[in-house]
Amino acid sequence: MFLNHRTPVLPTPEQALRGRPVPEFTVPSRHTVLGNPLLGPYPEGLEVADFALGCFWGAERKFWQTEGVWTTLVGYQGGYTENPTYEEACSGLTGHTEAVRVVFDPAVVSYEELLKLFWESHNPTQGFRQGNDVGTQYRSAVYTHSPAQAAAADASREAYQKVLTASGHKEITTEILPAEGRPFWPAEAYHQQYLDKNPGGYCGIGGTGVSCPIGVAPAEG
Repeated sequence: MFLNHRTPVLPTPEQALRGRPVPEFTVPSRHTVLGNPLLGPYPEGLEVADFALGCFWGAERKFWQTEGVWTTLVGYQGGYTENPTYEEACSGLTGHTEAVRVVFDPAVVSYEELLKLFWESHNPTQGFRQGNDVGTQYRSAVYTHSPAQAAAADASREAYQKVLTASGHKEITTEILPAEGRPFWPAEAYHQQYLDKNPGGYCGIGGTGVSCPIGVAPAEG
């Protein structure tokens, strides 16, 4: 592991692995639980949301179990390396975090409701770790696809910080950034819907136990 026994540090673009122009693997065509295609283009009217909240195995299951979610897939986002592999992301030398792409029907589940699930499903105050999982690839992040998503994410972070502070928790370290310029690179086939294929597999997802308010973001946009 990169920087083993040391505090994790994000690489600079110059330090990051160069990657490759095409992936070394293929992504399955359909979701093993929901049955819908993993990769776009997606049906008209659906929206895309990207979240990182620790090990993506358990994180993905949280979202595919949510009504109104059309498909989910896991991958690497927020770094520099093109078409990274899992081993490269775990080395700490790509700059990516483990992310979940959520394709959802906003007429059934709102982005604010997905944000609530995001905040409550992990501890967003831990920096480059989630529980016993340590590394820059486990950092908390929201990558937004519109100004409306950005406003909602910022408002929800502010609202959740208030209740976390009142409960004795530290400052939120979640990065909220535009998805534009931060490509989502799908992960290997065996990572997709991992906990459906391996029901007894590892799941490091765990929240703070503090409920996040919803309906705090502006409605316009």
